Amino acid sequence: MDLAQALTISSRGMQAQTERLRVIAENLANQDSTGSYPGATPYRRRTTVFANVLDRSLGTDTVKVKAIVPDSSPFPQKYDPGNPAADPKGYVSAPNVNSFVEMMDMREAERSYSANLNVMQVSRSMLNRTIDLLK
Repeated sequence: MDLAQALTISSRGMQAQTERLRVIAENLANQDSTGSYPGATPYRRRTTVFANVLDRSLGTDTVKVKAIVPDSSPFPQKYDPGNPAADPKGYVSAPNVNSFVEMMDMREAERSYSANLNVMQVSRSMLNRTIDLLK
């Protein structure tokens, strides 16, 4: 594998993690978004699914976002009788977003992004050294 391929593979990984971070940010932004009337569905958490894709020009697999899918976990019920989406007993279906899980996912995505960035920096440094040797 040449250094240009390493740069391309790393950039694809960074693109995938950027998309994952965007989805996580959307989940966190909507963690309190309930319905506007009784029985309305609140915001449903979304997750990112990755896939390995053969890149024929590189001759190797790269990562890409295959899909962004809704999380099918149940909505927690919260007692909030003043909410317009409350049922007759005063309970509201809350989004199935757990901020702790989202922060852990964010941390993992950041580390993956950082690892790909480090690969790019090392590859670039090796390319620069090669050019210096050829002078």
